[in-house]
Amino acid sequence: MRNMKVGLVSLGCNKNLVDSETALGLLADHDFVITPHQEEADVLMVNTCGFIGPAKEESIDAIFEMARYKTEGKCRLLVVTGCLAQRYAGDLMEEIPEIDILLGVGQYGQLPDLIEKALISGQRILNTGDPHVFTEHRRVLATPGYSAYVRIGEGCSNRCTFCAIPLIRGNYRSRDEQAILQEVQSLASQGVREHVLVAQDTTRYGTDHGGHTTLPDLMAKCSDIPGVDWLRVLYCYPDETNEALLDLMATKDNVCRYLDIPIQHISDPILKRMHRRGTSQDIRRCVQLARERDITLRTSIIVGFPGETEAQFQELLAFLDEAEFDRLGAFSYSPEEDTPAAVMPDQIDEDIKQERLDRLMRAQAEISLRKNRARVGETVKVLVTGKQEDGTYEGRSEREAPETDGLILFDAPDLQLENGQFVQVQLTDADYYDMRGRLV
Repeated sequence: MRNMKVGLVSLGCNKNLVDSETALGLLADHDFVITPHQEEADVLMVNTCGFIGPAKEESIDAIFEMARYKTEGKCRLLVVTGCLAQRYAGDLMEEIPEIDILLGVGQYGQLPDLIEKALISGQRILNTGDPHVFTEHRRVLATPGYSAYVRIGEGCSNRCTFCAIPLIRGNYRSRDEQAILQEVQSLASQGVREHVLVAQDTTRYGTDHGGHTTLPDLMAKCSDIPGVDWLRVLYCYPDETNEALLDLMATKDNVCRYLDIPIQHISDPILKRMHRRGTSQDIRRCVQLARERDITLRTSIIVGFPGETEAQFQELLAFLDEAEFDRLGAFSYSPEEDTPAAVMPDQIDEDIKQERLDRLMRAQAEISLRKNRARVGETVKVLVTGKQEDGTYEGRSEREAPETDGLILFDAPDLQLENGQFVQVQLTDADYYDMRGRLV
């Protein structure tokens, strides 16, 4: 395999991105050369997403796009893996003959050997196997070198009625603590300054071994590792977000005061139909405890879930005005094959879903603007993340997560700043999404 070039298309969530980075590390250690130029690649790999309809379509489009390099480029093998591959393996192999190797979400460790086997035998290979396998290996980061995701768990046991993740990746299981700490230490030694802990439900960490979440203990240990300038955690569930976790965010300098709680709704009947853990009371308790500690709050919402009434939607709007989330992502409900919600009665018309989504986003825009304007005058620690053509620098404070939140824009006309550098910026202006500031 020496000096064969491999190109990768990684789709979907940041957990999928960690899989892609692990695959690249495995291939690099087997003498493959990683190339961003797909027309030069001997092996092309598509790590697919299968979460909802549009993600499936994007994945299939990417497979066909890469398949054309078998005739228009140098590609000898097309490898497809990830959630779509795990869920629809047989259909994909039958309907897309250009696929040479199809792997599930637990088979990344076999990738180098299977590529060699396919090249020698000329046979197509299908291996979805057990989705519960963790592949522990060094990663080739696809994120900027100063920021990286660290996966602390796999799968999900929540069984939300709208979600197919448990069907694809199985029940939740915590990653070995020592493996996590070793990876954080390794990333820090490579210059990674921001470490973002992720899983489908991070507050599940440790619960599969009995008892309550041990996420606060894990985060405390991670934050003590030299070189960890920022430690951030995403996707916490309100019912398992305890005061120990919030106190750690509020008191530990390098733990970001940022809590991502995907509540999805506030109406208890809707939460019950969604099969969400916890109640509206748990959500309100979590929001109050976070606010008492000046922790930035992000959430995600689903509108138009089967059976959602106008009154329940109004209840949701009222709660958003009450909670004043700093960051919010919202989606209209999309039926997903083989999930209980897809066959529930009282499905909502698409026009109503879109109208409710528009109303919710307009309401949140005003909240966001009000919250951002309240920050004007603060001086914050900013991680430099880029520079625009006009010379304006881009960055984030601890209150902005990568990829999902707005930016802090500022000028430094007399300095040449590097990405990954920390600077102090005074916030001077705000809009609905981004903020502006000046270097101090």
